[in-house]
Amino acid sequence: MTETSTLAMGILRSTGLYSADALDRIERGRESNPGMGLVEAVLKFGGTKEAEFLQKTGEALGLDFVDLEKVQPRPDVLGKLPASAVYQYNVLPIRFSDGVLTVVSADPFSTVAGDGLRLASGCPVKIALAPREEIDKAVKKFYGVGADAIEKMIEDGRYSVDDDDGSISKIDVGAEGEEASIVKFVNRIIAEADRQGATDIHIEPQETELRIRYRIDGMLHKVDVPPQLNRLKSAIISRIKVMSNLDIAEKRLPMDGRIGIRIGGEDIDIRVSTMPGAWGESISLRLLAKAGNFVKMTDLGFNDRDFRVVDKIIRRPNGIFLVTGPTGSGKSTSLYSFLHEVNTMDVRILTAEDPIEYQMDGIIQVQMNKDIGLDFARTLRAFLRQDPDKIMVGEIRDRETAEIAINASLTGHMVFSTLHTNTAAGAFPRLTDMGVEPFLIASAVAGVMGQRLCRRLCPKCRREVPLDMKWYDLPYPPAAQTVFEPEEKGCDGCSRTGYKGRRALFEVLEVDEDIEGAIIRRENATQIQHLSLEKGMKTLREDGWAKVFKGVTSISEIRRVTEDQ
Repeated sequence: MTETSTLAMGILRSTGLYSADALDRIERGRESNPGMGLVEAVLKFGGTKEAEFLQKTGEALGLDFVDLEKVQPRPDVLGKLPASAVYQYNVLPIRFSDGVLTVVSADPFSTVAGDGLRLASGCPVKIALAPREEIDKAVKKFYGVGADAIEKMIEDGRYSVDDDDGSISKIDVGAEGEEASIVKFVNRIIAEADRQGATDIHIEPQETELRIRYRIDGMLHKVDVPPQLNRLKSAIISRIKVMSNLDIAEKRLPMDGRIGIRIGGEDIDIRVSTMPGAWGESISLRLLAKAGNFVKMTDLGFNDRDFRVVDKIIRRPNGIFLVTGPTGSGKSTSLYSFLHEVNTMDVRILTAEDPIEYQMDGIIQVQMNKDIGLDFARTLRAFLRQDPDKIMVGEIRDRETAEIAINASLTGHMVFSTLHTNTAAGAFPRLTDMGVEPFLIASAVAGVMGQRLCRRLCPKCRREVPLDMKWYDLPYPPAAQTVFEPEEKGCDGCSRTGYKGRRALFEVLEVDEDIEGAIIRRENATQIQHLSLEKGMKTLREDGWAKVFKGVTSISEIRRVTEDQ
């Protein structure tokens, strides 16, 4: 053991946190893991939480423990250290006083970091302590995601200005390998989005900035990025276009592409869409997991009545089951859940998708390709010659597709598909508007499910409040006298939003003889919905109130996602 390690072990002993057995475990852990640092060994083998360890060690060494949530460093203080040093040593400068720079670190024993920080800042450095995760969050907040990569690009001088010629096409990224700064920055943006559970990344050039936003749980959140990023927008946009095999010279037309990457051992499929704008091309990236941790039907969140109806419909030998709702309401997730439920060795399943969002074993999935004339209608016709039992069509968009789907159902196939309507009952007038005869609709459609997604309350910080009936329009007594609301400032577990994850709301309409008669009489969506409600259907809002009473979500969230009702 080195002299430094001996001194550090003596300090650990003086904190009173560790027994002789714990200190022995720490020493043996380091011996069996030669590359492991002392702090890492203490946290892994010592049995204490990081914050407690840092507080006690700080007291023994005379170092302050800092709550970074209450710290707002001035820009001139942040400028004392280059981003490369901040990321390399995992520190954050928070104060400059009397010629001394105070830097927060998660390692009270690192002498190498202290020497490197003095050289990088050109002044004496005082160390304070905070947990590593809190430092990471603060660095991303104050310096921006990928700040060290941006700094390196500007230092290299290859991207000193941003104009029509300042694109990545002028450098040989392949020659620089995976460590090229522009590659590192784009990879970090994507990796951070995946870590936060984002479904979309929007890269939007503005007049004075390049704005990046993540869509998390259906809501957009701005990403903290380095202020000088705007100078590099052409290089970043071109890099993404190269990754998705798009023409980097074409900046006047919208284009679509795809990127396949691996993050943390998981394959991610990214759909890329570019759009010309006033200040440059806007790029949207949709992140999709290639393979399947499919949500089970039992985990979708159905009430007992809806689960029984849906389970009965998807197991029928023929008919059409439609899932309706706006873009991003979870329709594809529900459809894959149904397919997963009926995907057995004695059932042949074919799907026509645009695009294929998730890959599922045991079924044949066909990607639409308009460039060669492979659309939903043509694929559906081919399916009927392939002896399928179940067919899934990504979306019914026109009369031709609708009529072929109906014909498939009438000839003994079960068809799943989606339709863009606001309510389940609205599917019937929509099909009629496409030009499909009502008697065909009534004969073929077995059921329609309307769907929305609401955000789930964070289980760690939600708070219980008394029930206020003025917010409800219930025809029955409430199921509870209290409900839950999000904590105003949230917590670390939910990124300060009060919500974490999403849950689906459903309304399930089963077509029976009475509903068939209403369809044939061309009754409107409101009349069909009233008839369905009399037969036990719950509206999206009623299903939402039930989830409020169970503590799943909040009143304001249900009102937001079911406003059209």
